[in-house]
Amino acid sequence: MPQIEKSPPQPPRTSHPTEIPTELPPELPTAPGSGPRTKEDRRAAFRGDLSASAVVFLLAVPLSLGIALATGAPLQAGLVAAVVGGIVAGLLGGAPLQVSGAATGLLVVTADLVQRYGWRATCAITVLAGLTQLALGALRVARATLAVSPAIVHGMLAGIGVTIALGQLHVVLGGSPDGSALDNATALPGQLAHPHATALLIGAVTVAVLIGWGRLPGRAGRWARMLPAPLAAVLAATAVSAGAAVSRVELPSWRLPEQPALPDASLPALAAAVLTVTLVASMESLLSAVAVDRLAAERPGAPTGRTRLNRELAGQGVANTLSGLLGGLPVSGGAMRGSANVRAGAATRRATVLHGVWVLVCAGLLAGALEMIPLAALAALVMVVGVRMVSFAHIRHVQRHREFPVYAATLGGVVLLGVLQGVATGIAVALFLALRRLTHTRITVTEEADGYRVRVSGQLTFLAVPRLTRALGQVPAHTDVVVELGGSFMDHAAYEALQSWSGAHRAHGGWVTLGGRSGRPIAEPASAHSCRPWTPWRNHHCTRPAADPAAAPESSGSQLLGGVSAFQRHTAPLVREELARLAREGQRPRQLFLTCADSRLVTSMITSSGPGDLFTVRNVGNLMPPPGSDASCDSVGAAIEYAVEVLRVGSITVCGHSGCGAMGALLGAAAPEEAEPTSLTRWLRHGRPSLARMERIGRLGRGEVSLSGRPVNDDHERLALVNVMQQLDHLREHACVARRVAEGTLTLHGMYFHVGEAQTYVLDEATGRFCPVRGEPAPVTL
Repeated sequence: MPQIEKSPPQPPRTSHPTEIPTELPPELPTAPGSGPRTKEDRRAAFRGDLSASAVVFLLAVPLSLGIALATGAPLQAGLVAAVVGGIVAGLLGGAPLQVSGAATGLLVVTADLVQRYGWRATCAITVLAGLTQLALGALRVARATLAVSPAIVHGMLAGIGVTIALGQLHVVLGGSPDGSALDNATALPGQLAHPHATALLIGAVTVAVLIGWGRLPGRAGRWARMLPAPLAAVLAATAVSAGAAVSRVELPSWRLPEQPALPDASLPALAAAVLTVTLVASMESLLSAVAVDRLAAERPGAPTGRTRLNRELAGQGVANTLSGLLGGLPVSGGAMRGSANVRAGAATRRATVLHGVWVLVCAGLLAGALEMIPLAALAALVMVVGVRMVSFAHIRHVQRHREFPVYAATLGGVVLLGVLQGVATGIAVALFLALRRLTHTRITVTEEADGYRVRVSGQLTFLAVPRLTRALGQVPAHTDVVVELGGSFMDHAAYEALQSWSGAHRAHGGWVTLGGRSGRPIAEPASAHSCRPWTPWRNHHCTRPAADPAAAPESSGSQLLGGVSAFQRHTAPLVREELARLAREGQRPRQLFLTCADSRLVTSMITSSGPGDLFTVRNVGNLMPPPGSDASCDSVGAAIEYAVEVLRVGSITVCGHSGCGAMGALLGAAAPEEAEPTSLTRWLRHGRPSLARMERIGRLGRGEVSLSGRPVNDDHERLALVNVMQQLDHLREHACVARRVAEGTLTLHGMYFHVGEAQTYVLDEATGRFCPVRGEPAPVTL
């Protein structure tokens, strides 16, 4: 039976995926880079750091060589950047789990500097950029750099990715790239007409392994994914190229680096080069630090601490200064390396430092093995990295926020003009759109049965006063008028114009009511229901008709219609524009929420979600039947498959709750079954594995299930907690879920909501503990 939920009225907002807040258990350390407290926890953290450092090392070596090759720098410069980034930035940075190395986002900039000024001058510019980052870190401006529109940042990275991909495609085809993306695109048809067969084969093998490595099925695929895809691709390409006459890595003998030398350029040109390197390296590092910190926060019990952005900026500055002095590429933090570090189980900054040590050992002892790698494989690797920098998820995100013109302008500017010029173009377009939105005001006058309604959509500034007075002049005298102000700002000129007209209209026998964003007249009688869109959710019975002793008994239908009527009057004007957008674009939720059909569980209330945020599946007992268990239960499985395969949600949350009737029925099911089971008893069979699991672990839980901060009340609550864990296991048995989880594109969460306490708990699957979600947000330390 479908349920009708009554959600609290909410003010209009931009639809975005609702993140379910999580908090680390209070007994875990929260200082930056601090480790677990007990000896066993320290050992487990060391094992995690050691394995993660090996994974990131295997990823960093081919990536560093590929970036060095693409920039035209000495190949050992990439390894120097990886060593310095891992050890120096790892020790001094403010993001413990971020991994720094050769900067992907600076590839195009560095290649241009090497071609224009030479390698020694490029090293000098890297040193100056590092010193500039140190100064900015000392001035504590790291937070200000994040004020740049995400559309500009994503557009800049996408433009760099397009430029990288076009240039490296020529290398994969056996040619050499030109100096600009436009030249590379122009020369591409001729290069495609006469490719180098061997180089093309090596590049195709590299790309195929990179794309397909994470999708290998079965147990063999799980074991294979322990090896990073870039390393697997380079190994496969090296094996294919054995015996072929192709260009390979040539590492010069290690010697003291040449001293950096300032380029023979004017002061403005030098300042522009230093500013470009500083801007791109800092933005990439800070945004990657925030992204890695969020990824780590999703992992249960991860003692990541709080990201200190100014310290991270200063640490990157020291790393760039040393890298330039030692003949290395510019350094920045990278989301690819950082996310691999987190997913591999890193617990402290020790994993980042160890990865740098392993690169140093490899460069000294395994140079002969590195020189077997064909250059076409490294070019294909970097080309795929460039393609992946153009994220369709980012495009959808900026389109949802109506900032695609900013994204497109930045991308085009970076490709056609350069990084700094592209960013400036994006900023100019962003400012133009902001001014246009500030000055774009729509005013409409409609005649209704009881009078006139004037709707003002947008900000009401002095620029809109002529249109406002012209629209108000269309309203006849002696009429009732409601003026709805849909914007969030009104300046003094608009206020005076509106008040002057209101006074004149009332003086001529008319009636004027000024309304806010909800469109609700201020003069509406106080006897109406007390809920307001701008107040917290409360008094959910306020839509019941007023009590009348002489009236017939109240029916549930009258309350329902009362709620619908209240929605149409008070909430529909708020959400109509947003729902119209969702109707045009279709639903794009990022979370699937599987919970119980209990009427006390209001999902939009406990998750603060709105239209388009959650794809919700509700049933008795929040059960997730495993695949093939019962053909009559395909509805839930179909919803899961649709959310995972079609909607491409990024997370699934199973939410149980206190006082669940299904759990009570399972506990009381000791009596023999009926001869003819009902639909309810057949459905509750899917909860029996949860009951058996609880009976197996006993009342004390055997460490498998507990609540942080208080004991479990009784078997009813214990079963509800165990049921959440069991349904998560059932979810993992579905092929589509298992595949997405293995790819790292889908995460599963467990949640428990105590109705009486109005308290939400989030499951830490590593310990089996449900930890309370606190009301205060976790700040980022500067």
